[in-house]
Amino acid sequence: MEKENARKQTLEQLHERRKQVIRLHKKAIKIMEIVSMTGLSYPAVRATIDLFEAGGWAAIRPTSRGRARGDGRCLSEIQEDTIRRIIIDKRPEQLKMDFFLWSRAAVGQLIEQEYGIKLHIRSVGKYLARWGFTPQKPIKRAYEQNPEAVQGWLEGEYPAIEQRARQEGAEIHWGDETALVNTDVRGRSFAPAGKTPVAMTVGGTREKLSMIATVTNQGKTRWIGCPDQGCREKGVPDSGQSASAPQQDREGMGSRAKKSD
Repeated sequence: MEKENARKQTLEQLHERRKQVIRLHKKAIKIMEIVSMTGLSYPAVRATIDLFEAGGWAAIRPTSRGRARGDGRCLSEIQEDTIRRIIIDKRPEQLKMDFFLWSRAAVGQLIEQEYGIKLHIRSVGKYLARWGFTPQKPIKRAYEQNPEAVQGWLEGEYPAIEQRARQEGAEIHWGDETALVNTDVRGRSFAPAGKTPVAMTVGGTREKLSMIATVTNQGKTRWIGCPDQGCREKGVPDSGQSASAPQQDREGMGSRAKKSD
């Protein structure tokens, strides 16, 4: 009979093979005959008999293969839990680290700083994935926005505005006062999935350029910058009729439909 590789059998199959070996052994059949009858190798048959003689039927039940969960990791469970809590509760700058967000490099430095264990950046990524942490980008939403009111306006009033613009050959510009700031966060920070991280910025160094900007449904944009102060404080009307703005920038500004050239 062709020899079978016990390592390629499932645990259930291996258990049945071992029980077969013991039943034959209890009938006083010689080991080499058992090897020939079962198709197992001599070491596998000999090991099964030794296990049975040492611990009975319970001893021949196969145990799970492979490394145990957590075996080979550099951090203990307590250390992992501590690092997770620090990432959730603290920001890198609060720990006097040279990072603004929790990147893999920042987490690696934290682990080395706390426990003196230096991990490869790929290993840090595996720990973060195992903890359920994902790289996230903060999202912004206006506090004053009322989704129900917006939907009601789009379904009730906007169709008439769209029809008028089509009749007059005009463009519809969606406009508002906005600003460019030097504190906008464009990076990503690791945090538990579903919990968006918060990035704190230094207010004293904040620089701002106010402007009125519009965009059409086709993606055409118009804007007027107000470098010294806010557009409304400076008196720039919503229609964009500013003497300092070029003619091509003034066209299409405002909340009402304007005729295009």
